[in-house]
Amino acid sequence: MFRKLLIAGVMTSALAVSFNQAQAADYTLRFSHQWPPVAGMQKDLFQVWADTIAKESDGRIEVEMYPSATLAAPPAQYEAVEDGIADVAAAIQGYTANRFPLTQVVELPGLIKNAAHGSCIIQSLYDEGLISDEYKGTRPLFLFTHGQGLLHTGDKLIATPDDLAGLRIRRPTSVVANILEAAGAQPLGMPAPESYQAMQLEVIDGVALPWEGTLAFRLNELAKAHTSVGDLYTLSFLVTMNEDSFEDLPEDLQDVITKNSGMAWSEKAGNLFDALDAKGLKQAQDAGHTFLTVEGGVDNPAWKPVLDKATETYLADLESRGLPARKVYARAKELAATCK
Repeated sequence: MFRKLLIAGVMTSALAVSFNQAQAADYTLRFSHQWPPVAGMQKDLFQVWADTIAKESDGRIEVEMYPSATLAAPPAQYEAVEDGIADVAAAIQGYTANRFPLTQVVELPGLIKNAAHGSCIIQSLYDEGLISDEYKGTRPLFLFTHGQGLLHTGDKLIATPDDLAGLRIRRPTSVVANILEAAGAQPLGMPAPESYQAMQLEVIDGVALPWEGTLAFRLNELAKAHTSVGDLYTLSFLVTMNEDSFEDLPEDLQDVITKNSGMAWSEKAGNLFDALDAKGLKQAQDAGHTFLTVEGGVDNPAWKPVLDKATETYLADLESRGLPARKVYARAKELAATCK
């Protein structure tokens, strides 16, 4: 009899705990992004952020994850937050054409060494107010970049810009498109998750991605030749929140969100990207792929005139529209010398 009562008591307690946990969250935030559920960015950054918010809010905030662009298409992540479809999203600024032109200055050649370095630069530009006006539609939590972008092709290494002539290369943003066009390639715009099928169907000959991207989106299965031109380009990202969703929280929970924003999380994102880049590279090495590192990188005599022209074209275009592109670019270069 005592054993039955004990079991019944344990079961009742377990049900009560389960019920209380289910009812514990006072607020639910929908977090949307494009990465697969198994990708490192989801498991080791976004989910960690979500778990931290839940823990530090004593369970009063629950963060529901929507990976693989299930809540909004990759180019629509930022707008999903603006419109309240998502409460939080990880967005790629360059997927929203002409929306973040000053931010995308960090994508230009010759600026970043790795993701941690680039993330320090872009978060600093935001914190200093140089690019913050571009984000008035949402509440940015932290900004970051990926590591150095490479050229991944089926079997052709790209020693000089001439080797790109006529090749159809997936490009992530208009900035990278300008770089590829200047080198003679045919850039095709598409979100990273679409690259695998496009390459499999031979719609494209290769992709511009960091090593993390070849890992997350399985491009190492198709691209067997990899060319590094040093700091050829990077890509800017942010995690941002709907303004109303933030304002709906009581002050103490707003403080939890604010605490888990800014440079500390930018650094976490950059460090994770760098770790995932190392995994993507090792995967390609273990598969016996071919590699080329262009001597001198963006300062290589064959590449420098092309890349300098692409940079000048981008900056001149923004200046012609009344945007302080050269001021932002100059500060980005100063930060590149001080960020680690």
